[in-house]
Amino acid sequence: VGAELAALADACLEAALRVAAREAGVEHAGLAVLGMGKLGGNELNYVSDIDVLFCHEPVAGADPEAANRAADRVVRELLSGLSAVTPEGTCFKVDPNLRPEGRNGPLSRTLGSYLAYWDRWAQPWELQALIKVRPVAGDGELAGRFCAEAAARVYPERLDPETVAAVRRMKARVETSAKARAGGDRQVKLGPGGLRDIEFAVQLLQLVHGRHDPGLRSGSTLVALDRLTAAGFVGRADAAQLADAYRFLRLV
Repeated sequence: VGAELAALADACLEAALRVAAREAGVEHAGLAVLGMGKLGGNELNYVSDIDVLFCHEPVAGADPEAANRAADRVVRELLSGLSAVTPEGTCFKVDPNLRPEGRNGPLSRTLGSYLAYWDRWAQPWELQALIKVRPVAGDGELAGRFCAEAAARVYPERLDPETVAAVRRMKARVETSAKARAGGDRQVKLGPGGLRDIEFAVQLLQLVHGRHDPGLRSGSTLVALDRLTAAGFVGRADAAQLADAYRFLRLV
């Protein structure tokens, strides 16, 4: 069900991109939409927001600033179109806030701008989030280059020990956040023993071992867990317990 909901979101994003480009009077061939989070992992809930990034590439010889403004117009049209309240309800709430600089950053960047940010400013959690990135709409060739460059930074030849420490610190912050404490011992997402526990465990193992085995780089938590188990990095009994718990908590 999660995979089918993600496929539906992909189709809606592709259609919305075409409509938005037409409304903005812009050719959208140079704009790629990348899925993140549950969308990127093909794990959507019925109530999920869809997390996305936007990347554009100016046509050769075009004014870069004009291209940036055009991409911004298209993205704004897409966001307002999919989240509009209509007599038939709302299609999707689209969340673009995993982008560099969050709400303060431009809605769409060139690939060169992403690379500069990743190499100079990105925090370990931002690179960790890119484990789930995948192309969902728009320019497939540009999206493919985006994902290849992201993978090179998520899975470097040498893993900095500080990256592992930073992931653990982030997990500790999540557990002690007001949002996590609000649900008490029934906080199925953020609390101890919740979904984030399983996702962080799987992603940390992916960061460590995915550098040498591209097969471990799946954005799907359960697929990655299966592959980590088959490769001998998770015991079968532990993997079964984690997978059962993950499915149960997602159902809840």
